[in-house]
Amino acid sequence: MSTRARPAATRLTTDPLPAAAHSFPGDRRCPGQVRRALRQQLRAWGISGELADSAELLLSELVTNAVRAQASADAEVGVGVRFAWSGGRLRLEVWDASDELPVRKDAEEDEECGRGLVLVDALASCWGVDRDGTGKTVWAELLAGVAVGDASASCRTQVQVQAPAQAQAQAQAAAPQGA
Repeated sequence: MSTRARPAATRLTTDPLPAAAHSFPGDRRCPGQVRRALRQQLRAWGISGELADSAELLLSELVTNAVRAQASADAEVGVGVRFAWSGGRLRLEVWDASDELPVRKDAEEDEECGRGLVLVDALASCWGVDRDGTGKTVWAELLAGVAVGDASASCRTQVQVQAPAQAQAQAQAAAPQGA
């Protein structure tokens, strides 16, 4: 056995991990808890200003939709969130056990609800929905240094969520005739 000791390895970077995931109960307190978790993570990544403000608003809308979807599905599984920061791109993901897809509505002026996905569409560089066997993940991405509402920034994948009637009409049009 050698008597020469190897020097201790030094950490090359002290940067935090580029992603964080959390689970929350799907109740009325969930959006506030998720916003606190996001603010803490954004501070750790050194993200502030308009990007942080937009991320908080986007996440709040997505989580509120997930809590409502869970309630309508009588699911008590909770809500999962994931934040990822890489290459100037902030990705926010919200998972719930409902298979109900979000539908963008044009709310009337006197309606209290129904503007969430309009906000998501306006603020996010892109957003979409991924389904799995137990529910769905609604995600949105923001780009650092890109002005809010600048849709010229593209995502690697973007899923368009359609209203049920529009999706049904497209499925009927694509179906083979005479079947």
